[in-house]
Amino acid sequence: MICKHYLILIFIAYSWLSFAQIAKETDTLIEQKETINYKIDPLAPARAAFYSAIIPGLGQAKNKKYWKIPIIYAALGTGLYFYTDNNKVYKRYRNAYKRRLAGFNDDEFYGLGTTPILSNEALIRAQQTLRRNKELSLLITIGLYALNILEANVDAHLLQYNVDNNLAIKPYLEFKNPENSTQFGLTLNINF
Repeated sequence: MICKHYLILIFIAYSWLSFAQIAKETDTLIEQKETINYKIDPLAPARAAFYSAIIPGLGQAKNKKYWKIPIIYAALGTGLYFYTDNNKVYKRYRNAYKRRLAGFNDDEFYGLGTTPILSNEALIRAQQTLRRNKELSLLITIGLYALNILEANVDAHLLQYNVDNNLAIKPYLEFKNPENSTQFGLTLNINF
């Protein structure tokens, strides 16, 4: 009976020692992996921004973030759609107003009777509103284009950011038995 207990203790001790060896091996592998120098290309962010400036989405493709390309084209396409739509309607109102100033009463906003559906003042207000919407759509589209370039640049910078165990924030939980209380916190480890 005593022999069985010793046998079990030897088995547990052997298992514990082999686990410690595995942990040591993985620790040395991690340390070796940490000592590998990361290749940093200082021109990669500028290159990605340049590619995105030439063709929107090309910088994201260079950064291998392909899922962002449809979002960029949808945003730019929406802005361009609203610009062209406002421009088309603006030209309709402007042409109708020009025809009325020339003395014609046959525009689409005049109607069939002797009194127009839209007055000249209404046509002027519509033109002003549509011009403002057209310019706003153009500004938003240009802003989205610039945001595309900026995003490619920042993403290329962040791809080169080195995150390893030398710089880590780890949460911890400490339980104090005598007081039956728990403490939560964060530790910041910086190894040089």
